[in-house]
Amino acid sequence: MLTRLRIFATIMALCIAVGCNQHPAKSGHIFDEVAYTPQHASGFFIECDQEHNSLIRVTRPWQGKAPVEQTLAIFHDPEDAQNYNGQHIIGHANRVVCMSSSYIAMLDAVGRADAVRGVSGKQYIFNTAISTNPEIKDIGYDSNIDYEALLALRPDIVLMYGITSEDSTVTAKLRELKIPYLYLGDYTEQSPLGKAEWVVAIGEIVGCRAYAEQVFTDIVARYNAIKESVTTANKPKVMFNLPYQDVWYMPSDDSYIVRLVEDAGGEYIYKGANPTGGSRGISLEEALILVNRADIWLNPSQVLSLEELRAVAPHFADSDVVRSGKVYNNNRIRTQYGGSDFWESAIVRPDVVLNDLASILSGNDSDLYYHHKLK
Repeated sequence: MLTRLRIFATIMALCIAVGCNQHPAKSGHIFDEVAYTPQHASGFFIECDQEHNSLIRVTRPWQGKAPVEQTLAIFHDPEDAQNYNGQHIIGHANRVVCMSSSYIAMLDAVGRADAVRGVSGKQYIFNTAISTNPEIKDIGYDSNIDYEALLALRPDIVLMYGITSEDSTVTAKLRELKIPYLYLGDYTEQSPLGKAEWVVAIGEIVGCRAYAEQVFTDIVARYNAIKESVTTANKPKVMFNLPYQDVWYMPSDDSYIVRLVEDAGGEYIYKGANPTGGSRGISLEEALILVNRADIWLNPSQVLSLEELRAVAPHFADSDVVRSGKVYNNNRIRTQYGGSDFWESAIVRPDVVLNDLASILSGNDSDLYYHHKLK
């Protein structure tokens, strides 16, 4: 008899554990249909259920090789979200806090900059509709977030930015405050068009994915038209960057900027030495050899003139590329505090960046947008 009682008690406990009650978990929580598969991006895709609730899966929200995943479910109404314990919002987001300026640019690209309620580092944001709006609050950065100010904004979602991992202190607090969040990984994409395609994920969050898809289609068309117009008979050799703490970091062959240069008709001067895996540090001696072989020098940190370049890197001042004035930086459009629009809006304007580079490499540099020739 005792054995039977134990068996009965065990069965009842199992029923409770798996939800044997009058409110079982809804089958609609199974997102098993493909809603959007990216053409160029590798870090996200969108699924949906039979009721057309959607789920954004971010498969690479930050740098690093460890497999991680962030998800955000978007339900039509609260009833659909019953018993769902993951990050989710009801309806589309109308009140968004952006922890990266690139998210602002993506929202602007789909006509939803009006959804921005809070930002991180407002003084560095170039978009004047955001930076000059007193109703849009700066809620801080990293672990120095003003949670009282954040809560007062009543955000539908916080779009997070991570370098190598989740900031568990911040996300734990957001969960405590019941504020949904999602880490986006646009900056981890190596393809220029892959970065831009994250505009579709943003469109899903704010309720205009169909329009965002069209925005992206137009970006691809403009980018490819410029790429196809480039003449590749003579390929100028291109050098990048400036040293940081006596180490000169060179991008890998598959990086965003190298792909842009190659699509613009240039040749990466370090091609083949660092095929994949991100930037590689080289010595100043090796960098000097490369600079002396370069026809064009791009993006030397934050310098604004050749005089400043010579002061920062005096050993490179006598190189042919400097003497010929073929040095260009991508910080032509910037805020008074040093924030560069290149790192804000260029993510959704790779066609404009490509046009800049194609103009520079062809010798026609009179009408640049993000870049300028150092003088």
